Amino acid sequence: MKILLPLLLSCALGFGAQAQKLKMPPKPASGTVYDSVAQPAVPIGGTERYAQFLADHQKYPASAMQKGIQGTVKVSFIVEKTGTVNEVKVENPLSPELDAEAIRLIKSAPKWTPARHHRNEVVRQRVVVPVSFVMSPGSTVTVGTPGKERPILTPAADIAASANPNVRPVVAPDRPTQPVGGTQAFFDWIEKNQKYPLLAKQRKIQGKVMVEFMVQPDGSLTDVRVARRLGSGLDEEALRLIKAAPKWEPAIFQGKPIKQKMLLPVLFQL
Repeated sequence: MKILLPLLLSCALGFGAQAQKLKMPPKPASGTVYDSVAQPAVPIGGTERYAQFLADHQKYPASAMQKGIQGTVKVSFIVEKTGTVNEVKVENPLSPELDAEAIRLIKSAPKWTPARHHRNEVVRQRVVVPVSFVMSPGSTVTVGTPGKERPILTPAADIAASANPNVRPVVAPDRPTQPVGGTQAFFDWIEKNQKYPLLAKQRKIQGKVMVEFMVQPDGSLTDVRVARRLGSGLDEEALRLIKAAPKWEPAIFQGKPIKQKMLLPVLFQL
């Protein structure tokens, strides 16, 4: 009996180990893409920072603004095992210009922490992110002057895209930002202080320089950058004008001032 017991125990343990081995799920193929995983992929830095990145870097296409097109573009992509994104595509087309901008944003965004599944192994996961393009009600204004075109003043990226499709990260302000003294006064100031670059005059270049900037809660204009260039010194002059412009009235949400990103065409006409 003393001789058989170790042998029986050895057989029993071997059988148990074999049974346990058989119950383990098969190892997934290296190229398998999962829609649902034990530990989903998340943006490095968290979803809030990711949404803020998309909001800060969104360039609302001027053509879409002029047509009044707004809405949400759902973009799907695969988070690879390295954390990079691949196979970026639009799930619900909205308009060619907004679809293209949504894809550009996702491709330029920070890397992700990859998903994990089955025995904590790193796997590929398909993710869907909604990219929202919204113009605040009442903030699109056209000012007309006989014989001369006036630009349209429009907010860009009022609503940030979120990595969590069930969460709406930002809402439109109750009162959008606007120039102190009104839109007419602001454009009059731009026209009065504009210095048409000599090189642009010599080359007879005219048109619109699209400038993005942030109106802070105190009304100051910051983060000024050219979104669409004309060259020949016109871009630099547009930047100078916006940086030197008077303060604005900040956007208001629930009784408190908030910052709001704007996109402004600075018009140059000979």
